[in-house]
Amino acid sequence: MDLQLSGKTAIVTGATAGIGLAIATTLAREGVSVTITGRGGDKLDAAVQRIAAAAPGSRVTAVVADQSSAEGAARLIEAQPDADILVNNLGYYEAKPFAEITDEDWLRMIEVNVMSGVRLSRHYFPRMLQKNWGRVIFMSSEVGAFTPPDMVHYGVSKSAQLAVSRGLAELTKGTGVTVNSVLPAATRSEGIVEYLRQTAPRAGMTDAQIEAHFFQTYRPSSLIARMIEADEIAAMVALLASPLGAASNGAAVRVEGGSFRSIL
Repeated sequence: MDLQLSGKTAIVTGATAGIGLAIATTLAREGVSVTITGRGGDKLDAAVQRIAAAAPGSRVTAVVADQSSAEGAARLIEAQPDADILVNNLGYYEAKPFAEITDEDWLRMIEVNVMSGVRLSRHYFPRMLQKNWGRVIFMSSEVGAFTPPDMVHYGVSKSAQLAVSRGLAELTKGTGVTVNSVLPAATRSEGIVEYLRQTAPRAGMTDAQIEAHFFQTYRPSSLIARMIEADEIAAMVALLASPLGAASNGAAVRVEGGSFRSIL
């Protein structure tokens, strides 16, 4: 299917690995000129090379800028003042008992997971409205809809993204701009595999056994009963970013394997 994205420009934050890298790669394959960000070093260079290899002839630009700070946002905006598509993917998670989550933990979680997207949207979103076309996509999480007790601060940050996304969408009425959020569930990556290992009930379990135990114990409502692959998330993001996804606006799009039992 031609997603009609050829010639568009996109910024994908947090794109050196995992879901962000998969999104950037998928968009590049669709003919989008992609800008990714990172704090520099081998990881950022490797991501550019992987995208270029997967999408021969694509245009991939790397900007060394830490999007968890206002200074990093300003550096990206200076390097890339316009974009048709903004994917606010930067984020992190951690498990921590509620009573041990410090003020600094709370502030950093909000700064990285929420404010990174707010700052960039504050710049790019009005420009999209001016040209009457654009896509802003917030990469939230299934925990934006339910807060796990072992990572309350993370759940709050993901719920906040849903609120920002819907609020911006309300400002797009009658335009060619859309704002949506995407709610993945546990997606395969080095980080999530290590996290799942911490849930293992006994030593010596294989990763496959640990994954099965996780879904039996912590996500029994999952209909696919497995981790999601990053490319599966990227495919939905690409559709929402395309002209073919224009009818989805202000939506919290679930790509979580059927964990939610509600039909809405």
